[in-house]
Amino acid sequence: MSLGKVAAIAGGTVGAVGAVALAPVVLTSIGFTSAGVAAGSFAASMMSSAAIANGGSVAAGSVVAVLQSAAVASVGAGVGAAVGWVTSLFKKKPKHGDNDDDGDDGDDDEQVLKNKNKE
Repeated sequence: MSLGKVAAIAGGTVGAVGAVALAPVVLTSIGFTSAGVAAGSFAASMMSSAAIANGGSVAAGSVVAVLQSAAVASVGAGVGAAVGWVTSLFKKKPKHGDNDDDGDDGDDDEQVLKNKNKE
């Protein structure tokens, strides 16, 4: 694999992780919070315009409704994604030819079968 492809993959990964991590921050900064739309915010003006255009209520599936849902969900999802990613850094990866995930080079499953046959 060329250096250019590796850089492109790494850049895409960093961009995707950054977008997920920053989504809650951006949504909150414009007024979409986990408790609802913040009064006097950009989100409030969006909500007002959407409600006026829709005869007094915000339509399900509209941009405002989707962003508010994302703000509510992103609080838990962002934290969960971050914890999952950090946890994955500490998981011990099995070595080649090792099927039992204990980190050594051998396949201890065969030894377990031999011990069971002795019983």
